[in-house]
Amino acid sequence: MAALVGAIGLLPWLSRTDPALTVLKARSADRDPTPETLRAVRDQLGLDDGPPALLSRWLGGLLHGDAGTSWVSGTQVLPGVVQALGASLLLMAGALVVAAGTAAAVCARTLRLGSRRRLGTRGPGGTATAVLAALPEFLVASVLASVIGVQLGWLPALGWYGPQWMVLPSLALGLPAGAVLGRMLDDLLPGAFAEPWALAAAARGVPPKTVARQAVRRCVPALLPNLGLFVVGLTGGSVAVEQIFDIPGLGRLTLQAALAQDLPVLQTGTLALVLLAAAAGLLARLTARLLIGPALRDGALHSLHPPGPPAPRTLPLLYGALLAAVIGFGLPRDALALDALGRLQAPSPAHPFGTDALGRDVFARVSHGALTTLGTALAVSAAALAVGLLLGLLPRLSGPLVDLVSAVPPVLAGLLVAGVAGSGPWTPAFAVGVVAWAPLAAHTSSLLRQERATTHLAATRALGAGRRYLLWH
Repeated sequence: MAALVGAIGLLPWLSRTDPALTVLKARSADRDPTPETLRAVRDQLGLDDGPPALLSRWLGGLLHGDAGTSWVSGTQVLPGVVQALGASLLLMAGALVVAAGTAAAVCARTLRLGSRRRLGTRGPGGTATAVLAALPEFLVASVLASVIGVQLGWLPALGWYGPQWMVLPSLALGLPAGAVLGRMLDDLLPGAFAEPWALAAAARGVPPKTVARQAVRRCVPALLPNLGLFVVGLTGGSVAVEQIFDIPGLGRLTLQAALAQDLPVLQTGTLALVLLAAAAGLLARLTARLLIGPALRDGALHSLHPPGPPAPRTLPLLYGALLAAVIGFGLPRDALALDALGRLQAPSPAHPFGTDALGRDVFARVSHGALTTLGTALAVSAAALAVGLLLGLLPRLSGPLVDLVSAVPPVLAGLLVAGVAGSGPWTPAFAVGVVAWAPLAAHTSSLLRQERATTHLAATRALGAGRRYLLWH
């Protein structure tokens, strides 16, 4: 936490711009940045004293309940941060309700069939869930705001004035998060239904609803760390959603302070996010420790005998072939050729995806962009997977790091990485990789803790197996 706050304190100097000029432009874009004016701003804010003096003064005031005054507005920082945190927590609560409903809908079929011992191949619902989980939150928010809020007029799309204004932002945040959580739970449930206690309960005539409820409880500990990350991410990582719907939340406040280099607001907002992340992570770990009791030690999470034949994997292959065809046929086209007379054309044989506002072929642009995006995403995903698995096997080391990284809004992490590494084609990829490993490490640690609670591991250790043997198996 100290390292993060210190790095944020260096952000105005890492950006390689004059902090006085940035603050002056944020205060009034029309004022002429004369040397006298910039000198007055530096003297007022104490910029010449350097980052250590500014950080020590801010920390000294924070110990007495004073987070300082905003460099831009001149108002007290702490009341504004508390008010923004309240709006973000309210939005987070609404998003969690939507996420819980979405996760329940995703797992409904597996729960119904598994509790009746008829779990076999899965239907195409998993593909729809994967698509929903892959959609960016800002895209879901844009579609909901433009279609439901503007075109249909069913719900308000801008502002934060009452319960009606919560619906669309909660849907934009909760639908992708619920799809991810539901998909994870849907993958864990078949193993739980195949365990000895479930088989014995079904043979004894226990009602299917009771078996399903216990199966969900069996899988919850593996989801709690990721749920904690989602809670924090819904507060600090919802910057785009707060911007689109004009919500005065903490993520938006922190981003605006970072862009304006309003250091007191930025440091106080980030500290609030870090403390929230620590509280959510601690609560998730305590809950998991309470749930992993004797009733959950009756076998490993994944059964050695799957409940049914594996589902055919034809749809992913079909989608992959379609994507490869789009890239292959689009690469020979010129993605930068301009045609002033062919602007905004509808799809046609000459332009399968139409043209944009400059007359460029959208099919060619999608093809070239997809190749670059997929290559970068593959490299970032491989690195994040390796780091997440390795750190996840060391929960005492990775636990505090996960809480800290998950508290930083991705946009703010990008600003910090760009300030340190400078601009370049791989800077955005590195910024994504800095925060992408955290959910994988949290999930690995939860599965590791749950596996340590099983009886077969204790029996193997009693037979003389070493740590390397246990870790490998």
